[in-house]
Amino acid sequence: MKLWKVTIGKEIRTLTGHSNGVNSIVFSRDGKTLVSGGQDKTIKLWEVETGREICTLSHFNSVESVAFIFNGGWLAAADDSGNIKIWRRS
Repeated sequence: MKLWKVTIGKEIRTLTGHSNGVNSIVFSRDGKTLVSGGQDKTIKLWEVETGREICTLSHFNSVESVAFIFNGGWLAAADDSGNIKIWRRS
């Protein structure tokens, strides 16, 4: 995955970690965290400023959608079979 600063049209960082394609990404409301869901059945949380992988969560199948809920205190992910998992951020 590549992060771009669109105001200047410049790539600022490459995030590596998924072993297959990424289907969904979302930024936290404060812009400090990025979540990605991939075909490798994982959800990854990233620190935007440094590109550091914060953690990896497992899902049942290929992750199709990720979302922060309840003001970012929770994370939801849905897979290609309709399964949904919800995690509380601590």
